[in-house]
Amino acid sequence: MILLTLSALTLAAPAAPAAPLAQAKNRRAARRARGTLRLPELELPPVMVEAPEPEVPPPTLGDVGVSLAKIPGPTIPPEIRAMLDAAIAANDEAGVATIVKYARAGDPGSADLVLRQASDWRTARARAHDERLQQASAFELWTGKAEAGGFISTGNSNITGLTGSADLTREGLRWRHRLLGQADFQRTDGVTSRERYTFGYQPNYKVSDRAYIYGNLGYESDRFLGYVSRYAVSVGAGYGVFRRSGLTLDLEAGPAFRQTDFTDDFMQSSLAARGSMNLNWTLIGGLRLSQEASAYLEHYNSTVRSVSALEAKLLGPLSAKFSYTVQYESEPRDERLSTDTLSRLSLVYSF
Repeated sequence: MILLTLSALTLAAPAAPAAPLAQAKNRRAARRARGTLRLPELELPPVMVEAPEPEVPPPTLGDVGVSLAKIPGPTIPPEIRAMLDAAIAANDEAGVATIVKYARAGDPGSADLVLRQASDWRTARARAHDERLQQASAFELWTGKAEAGGFISTGNSNITGLTGSADLTREGLRWRHRLLGQADFQRTDGVTSRERYTFGYQPNYKVSDRAYIYGNLGYESDRFLGYVSRYAVSVGAGYGVFRRSGLTLDLEAGPAFRQTDFTDDFMQSSLAARGSMNLNWTLIGGLRLSQEASAYLEHYNSTVRSVSALEAKLLGPLSAKFSYTVQYESEPRDERLSTDTLSRLSLVYSF
């Protein structure tokens, strides 16, 4: 009895502290619950903060940069520079062009420098040329040549002949002026057998480097061709077909008016068509071929004149010239021949 009672007490004794343990657990659970309580989130507006850009020092190469700066650029070789300077000093356009052409093959690295120096020289020369033309007076810038020749024959026939001509040209910025004059005189056995005088004035207005508008005033007197005087006026267009060094060719065409006083006191006036060509060709150094031709086509009488010449340089401004002239009249008066020719050898002075 006593043993059973003790056993019962022993088994029942641990159940007594159950209530205090449960309370402790509940308190810990409550504390944990209070610790994990979430508060509502607050929305704050964004704040902009301006800050200066950081200063970054420029990069430097130090000793490497100094060494690179000392590397020389391309230069013109002394030999090419000497030739180019000599051609420029001589005002030799063809020589400068040749040096520029072959500098690229001789030294490609300096070809651009040679071309630049030549271009600068051409630009400066053209500017100086234009300024000189603008500032020159009407009596300046005239160039040309004077021609003189003659012969005397005695014996079975007494013949005396004289010939002379002048050709003056003035090149302006827009205008070109040309004055022409010629005289031929011959006496055979005391009788005049040839007497011819011509004069001409040709103003040209330059439209471009090649095209121009021309005017032409002409006077002729040749009793042996049947007229005492002949006047011609023409206006038209001209064009430079070739403008090369040593080769030029000009062509002109336009309407004209002519008046002729014949030796039989008959006067004739008529409209005409005029055409002309002027060729100058340097064959070799000091030898030049020229060809001038003009034609007046009209209802009553047409005229064609051609002058072919070969000129050889002698000394300084002096040259020897041989020329051959043909003049054709379609309707000569008084049963004269329609064609006259003249061969002339003369001395030419250029200025």
